Amino acid sequence: MSGGPGRVLSLARAVLAKELVDGLRDRRTLSMALVFPLLGPLVLAASFSLVSGEARTADEQGVKLPIAGAEHAPGLVAFLAEAGIAAEPPPADPEGAVRRGDAEVVLVIPPGFGEELRAGRPAPVRLVVDESRRMASHASDRVHAVLAAWSARTAGQRLVLRGVHPLVTTPLAVETVDVSTPESRAALLFSVMPYFLVMALFMGGMAVAIDTTAGERERHSLEPLLANPVPRAALVLGKTGASSFFSLVALAETSLAFALVPVLLPPERLGFSLRLDPGVVARIFVLALPLLLAANALMILVASRARTFRAAQTTLSFLMLVPAVPGFVLAMTPVKVQPWMQVLPALAEQLVMVRLLRGEAVGAGDVLRAMAASLVLAAVLLAVAVRDLERGRVLFER
Repeated sequence: MSGGPGRVLSLARAVLAKELVDGLRDRRTLSMALVFPLLGPLVLAASFSLVSGEARTADEQGVKLPIAGAEHAPGLVAFLAEAGIAAEPPPADPEGAVRRGDAEVVLVIPPGFGEELRAGRPAPVRLVVDESRRMASHASDRVHAVLAAWSARTAGQRLVLRGVHPLVTTPLAVETVDVSTPESRAALLFSVMPYFLVMALFMGGMAVAIDTTAGERERHSLEPLLANPVPRAALVLGKTGASSFFSLVALAETSLAFALVPVLLPPERLGFSLRLDPGVVARIFVLALPLLLAANALMILVASRARTFRAAQTTLSFLMLVPAVPGFVLAMTPVKVQPWMQVLPALAEQLVMVRLLRGEAVGAGDVLRAMAASLVLAAVLLAVAVRDLERGRVLFER
């Protein structure tokens, strides 16, 4: 079933056209390619909007703080009010109220507060908070900051009364120089982008890859196709090209959606500046193309070897997590790059993506190594798939 390169390519285009038409008619294929890629950007945009909206609302409305024992520290309560923290009647059970979510934070001032303060000793207070609640954590940080400011002011007053300048207790004047850039700050927020890009590659082409292999075998339409004198390479290339097309659509949609997040969520809505350079998004898109080919070659090979359509779905659903996991790990923890990581398909691309998002200089060698690794893997997988068809494994070794 061999033929010259021209004949193979010509027949591959015919197979590609047929599979594309079938794929475009299939609602499941279209939904996988068009709907799933929006999941990551939508979740990210919703998270940004929700968190910034809650923080902005808390800043505008101030913090309402139930205070138990407010009569023991009227000066402290007045200081909290000046800072925008309004005192409220305390619940009967502060710990229980915070645990149930009835109160975000409760300040407990014991009866001996004034006595300890007048004696020049640290006056105890207790702040009851559930740090697992996001808004409670925000209120707790606000109250902590105001309490620290009151403590520093009181300490300064004590020193003045003793004839000591307050600056004597401040031996260091720490100046923070923030060298971060809008790109590096965006990289922190967009750190999940490589993970969702890799997932989009698989989800976009998975339905077509399974349907054109395991699906056709279950429908008994693969045997007549293989009975024709068609080069097996043409079949593999055509089917891989069809699944790659839908992966390409998913990749482009995901990249564009991430690029639009800063546009749809302007700084006045977020409360901070966020920028994602369109040029960086374009370079990441190009960087992912060889990985796209390798992913679809892998799906065609695995699906063709699966015993049933459902088995192919199950196997590929778990398999796609393997190349996507590095992106999730990189989003959670920094990783020191080792030489072997730069030639490992999927991981190498995601390492370069993170560096591009941070605005770091990326050498051509790093990009070429990452792309070449995926191209080599794609070629090997395609060769194995062609060999399986030539040996009849797809039909007779189920």
